[in-house]
Amino acid sequence: MSSLTIIFITFVLFFWGYKFYARRLELLWQVDPQRKTPAVSKFDGVDYVPARNWLVLFGHHFSSIAGAGPIIGPVIAVITWGWLPALLWIIFGTIFIGGVHDFGSLMCSLRQEGSSIADIAKGVISQKSKILFSIFVWLALILVIAVFAYLCADTFVKEPRIVLPSLGLIPVALFIGFLLYKVKANNTLATILGLVLLTCLILWGNKLPISIPQGGLAIWIVVLLAYCFIASVTPVHVLLQPRDYLSSFLLFAGLAFGYTGLALSNPRITQPAYLKWNPGEGGLWPFLCVTIACGAISGFHSLIASGTTSKQLANERFTRRIGYGGMIAEGFVGVLAVLAIAAGLKGRNLPDLLKEIGPINSFAQGYGALTETILGSYGGFIAVTILNAFILTTLDTATRISRYMTEELFGIKNRYLATIIVLSLSGALALSGAWQKIWPIFGASNQLVAALALLVISCWLLAHKKSLKFTIYPALFMFLTAVSALFIQAQKYIRAKENYLLFGVTVVLLLLAFYLLIEAARAAARGLAVHRAGQ
Repeated sequence: MSSLTIIFITFVLFFWGYKFYARRLELLWQVDPQRKTPAVSKFDGVDYVPARNWLVLFGHHFSSIAGAGPIIGPVIAVITWGWLPALLWIIFGTIFIGGVHDFGSLMCSLRQEGSSIADIAKGVISQKSKILFSIFVWLALILVIAVFAYLCADTFVKEPRIVLPSLGLIPVALFIGFLLYKVKANNTLATILGLVLLTCLILWGNKLPISIPQGGLAIWIVVLLAYCFIASVTPVHVLLQPRDYLSSFLLFAGLAFGYTGLALSNPRITQPAYLKWNPGEGGLWPFLCVTIACGAISGFHSLIASGTTSKQLANERFTRRIGYGGMIAEGFVGVLAVLAIAAGLKGRNLPDLLKEIGPINSFAQGYGALTETILGSYGGFIAVTILNAFILTTLDTATRISRYMTEELFGIKNRYLATIIVLSLSGALALSGAWQKIWPIFGASNQLVAALALLVISCWLLAHKKSLKFTIYPALFMFLTAVSALFIQAQKYIRAKENYLLFGVTVVLLLLAFYLLIEAARAAARGLAVHRAGQ
């Protein structure tokens, strides 16, 4: 099959989703450009700060939700089940589930003065649900920080050429943030200057690799956690906004190069469209929908939309562009990852390749093949550089959200102390390698967060007498998917008579899921009773 055919179909469907389906969501939520956003009404100069331009906020939001997920998940899925199931889930999941989830999380938070999705659960479901949801999300974020700090440090060790562009972007972002907010420089000129400096960093990094001979992995982990601390406590417009904004252009460039390479070469897909339902790693459903999280739907997105994005949005008229549009952009990343494997790696034994070099390097090789006519031999290096930049954006944003949740859960008012607590726990997991024992169930738990977020959004809509048809069906589908995946994994752990820790954690997650479902059902019943009484 021609790659161009797939690109055309993807573009048409995503355009329809953004232009028409998302418009119906805007009408449902009654988006009002005249309404003051929390960034304006609760401005504090640290967390609640309206972005200078909607593109700056889009860059932050897109960089934060993307991370490594929309690349790693599709790569594994294509190799495990075939490219067609992966492609269908990315396209239709993005339009009807992921976009609804992200847009709804953002709008819910805006209507609740910038509250997190967990805090919103308190008002529309119950106080207990808020506490349990918050604890679960807090623990999941600590795990995310630990894993991504380890992966980023490991990439620095294995590919020292990316160290300079990755870390050098931090002072560049500080400089651009200074120009935008202190000097009030022209947004376009400041952006161009930032991109020129970023390009220089990439070129210099290729010539000046930075490596640490002894103990490099541990040292880089500590360095990355130190950066996370600074990014978490610094006012959001000083570092986080401009760094993520500049990073987003890396991904835009990567998308442009990738799709241009596909258009010029139009490679035919040689890998099988479909392999089999259960290849040994798990059934296509529910595990495909768990393996491909970012790129179709991810619970982490609700934490970004309600945790940082809602606190920086200057005007509601940009919600569709940022909330739904950010998910569409991530869908394009997922489709590119699918084509990089299905069309870029011709004549390769994909399962063996995945075992030998892993999903990141598999994508880098496929991307390098697709972009060879444009980037020559640098395609693979640029792919890893882009991917690593987005791991960093996930790190800094996850740390900031964890700091918010630590303050909420434990009543800690000092943002420095709250950040130290989070990074101490994450650092212990990363440096000891203990995260590897828990990580196998993270995919299902992440999708469980998405299901619970959609349930919270549905309860909010019901409480405000609005239609549930856009959110309740995705919520139930994702709940059933995540719970089924966790149940199957629990069976595997107990049958193998090992991994008792994973079995225990999985059981706890299942109990939590059903408790929150019951609480949501009770809240829905109360809402319906009030609604009927008012008629």
